[in-house]
Order: sequence, then C-alpha cells, then structure tokens
Amino acid sequence: MKITKTTHFTILLGIAILILSNASFALNIEQEINNNDFNDNNDINNKVDLYFFYGQGCPHCSKMSLFLEDAQTELPQLNVINKEIYFNDENRDLFEQMSSNYGQDISGVPTVFINGKVFVGFSNAIADSLKQEIERCIIESCESPSEHLQNSETTALETESSPLEDPEKTKLKKQLTVPAVISAAAVDAINPCAFAVLIILLTTILATKNKFRALGAGLAFTLSIYISYLLMGIGLYSAINAAGLTHGFYTVVAGLAILIGLFNLKDYLWYGKWFVMEVPMSWRPKMKSLIRGITSVPGAFLIGFAVSLFLLPCTSGPYIVILGLLSKVSTKNSALLLLMLYNLIFILPMLIITLAIYFGFTTTEKAEEWRKSKLKFLHLIAGIILILLGIGMIIAMCLGMV
Repeated sequence: MKITKTTHFTILLGIAILILSNASFALNIEQEINNNDFNDNNDINNKVDLYFFYGQGCPHCSKMSLFLEDAQTELPQLNVINKEIYFNDENRDLFEQMSSNYGQDISGVPTVFINGKVFVGFSNAIADSLKQEIERCIIESCESPSEHLQNSETTALETESSPLEDPEKTKLKKQLTVPAVISAAAVDAINPCAFAVLIILLTTILATKNKFRALGAGLAFTLSIYISYLLMGIGLYSAINAAGLTHGFYTVVAGLAILIGLFNLKDYLWYGKWFVMEVPMSWRPKMKSLIRGITSVPGAFLIGFAVSLFLLPCTSGPYIVILGLLSKVSTKNSALLLLMLYNLIFILPMLIITLAIYFGFTTTEKAEEWRKSKLKFLHLIAGIILILLGIGMIIAMCLGMV
C-alpha cells in the first residue's frame, strides 16, 4: 500500500493529539492528587491563629479584611484575631508589643502576623503569599503569633500601606465626633416634618375622645420611627464601610452638610420657592390619608415604619452627614452607640409633644399652630448648624485631623 504525504501528516497529527491528551490527563491526575493531599491534610484540622491589625478608614485595611473573610470561608481552620488600632489604645499597645516581639519596626497598617512572618500592606502578591502560608500552617501546624518570641527568626513582606495614626489625633477625633453627632441630631429633631406627622396622628386618635389610646399611639409611633431610622443608619454605615470610602467621601459629606444648610437658609428667606426641605407637596395627601386611617396603638406602630420613608427626603440630610463622619472616625461599636444617641435625640421632641398633649399642657391645635409659626425659624437654626458642621469638617481635614 502506497503511503502518501497526506497519510503521513494524518498519522503524525494523531500521534501529537494522543501525546497532548495523555499529558493533559497526567496533569489533571497530578492536580487531583495534590488537591486530595491538601484536603486529607486539611482534615487534620490544625488551627491557624492570625493577628490582623488595621485602622478604621484605611483603604488597604478594607481590602485585607475582605480577603481574610473569604479565606475564613474557604479554610475554616483559620482563626483571625481582628485588632483596630486607630481608636483602641489597648490594641495599639498590643500591636507595638507584638511588633517588638517579631523584631520589626512597623509604621503602617494593615499588618498581619502569622507564625514567623509579618505581612504589611495589601497587594495581590501579599494575598497569594499569605494564603500559601495559611495553607502551609494548616498542614504543618504553626505556632500562634502570641507565643512568638523576640529571638525567633522573622520574615517580613511589605507593600503599600496606610500610616499609623498619632494617638493624640485619635483622641481629638473622639472629642469632636460626639458634639458633631449631638448637633446634627438636634437639627434633625427640630425638623418640622416629624412634628407635622405626629400631630396629625394624635389629632386623629384624640377625635375618639380616648387620651390614653392617644398616649399609647404617640409612644408606639415614636418607637417605630426610632427603630426604623436606627436600622437604616446601621445599614448605610455598613455599606459605606464595606465600600471602603474614606477621605474623598468625607470631603463629599462635608460639602453636602454645607449644601443642605444653604437649602435650609433658602427656606428661611424664601419659603416655598422652588422647593422646600420638607416632605414633597405631592406626597402629603397620600401620607395624611395613611395616618388618618389609624385609630389603634399597633396601627400607629406599623404606620411609623411606612411614614419613615416619607420623612427621608427632609430628615436624611443630617443623618447622611453623620454617617459619613462616623465611617471615617469611629469603630463599629462606637458608631452603633453614637447612632443610638443620635436617634434618641431625634425622637425626643416627639416624646415631649406626646406627653404634653396627654397631660394637658397643650392641645394638638396649639402644637400645630406653634409649628407653623416657628417653621421658618426652625429652618434658620438647622441651616446655621449644618453649615458650621460642614465648615468644621473641612477645617479638620485641612489641619490633618482626619
């Protein structure tokens, strides 16, 4: 049989395909064996302690935090000990002590200690090396960083990081944050929107000649507003932190405070012109019809959640400013406490109005008359406080406080 060139080519092509297929199959088997070996060793369940030191608002720290969260999901043996050092003096002292034990002079965060290695900053190379070290420690069982002695041999891997913060600057941030929260909450509390909603509700229930039910409805409505606004605040704070928004977002928030303040001054000088910093006029009929259909305490509690959505356009400004501030200068726990304080101040006038009407110090008609007579003045106070807050935030940035 005569073998043509085409036949030769076909045979060679077939051999090449066969060789490549076998090589690919061998690589897959090798990979599977490696994976099985790791999984088998993974079943040993060696616990790996990793100390993660970070600073609130540090963008590199946010990236490292997300990486470690994913690593914990994939490798349950990993035990991450999180330590925030910008706002926690005890954690800062621990960081300095551990850095000394590792024989390292570290000037930035994020910093990760694991076995005999130190990882400073965050990059793809850092992430790959750190994951390899975690997997190695799962198999070989490494010592906890807390047991690492100063004379142990240490390897340090460093990349771009955020500088450590001066403790005095941290204390100053804390001192400035509480007055800012109280001031913004006071602005929100005197906002005429919430007064109007509560007065409509109490007027409706008092029409039944039952003052005790009106008291219960007022308290239930106020509690509902408190819960809904607190939950919204926690959600937005978490979203801002997860997005890793820092200095640039803080600048936007400072500008937003000044802008909202100027809009409130506009309502003092030219009320009703162009727009008002209150519930939009087109929304008011629907909102009033919802409120006037409520005659029970449980109904008042439920309507509070619905009405909180109507109130957002005229009450969310100061709240967003404070959430932006807290995302920059507060830890999660302290932010939660400050949000609780903010919302307590926010609902305080509602409590006062409810109790004043119940005990007969005033009536819903007089309360509404007072609200309308002081409407422009309340916008003036809100405008001045917000503008001062925004200017204060800009000054803080210029002086390097944040």
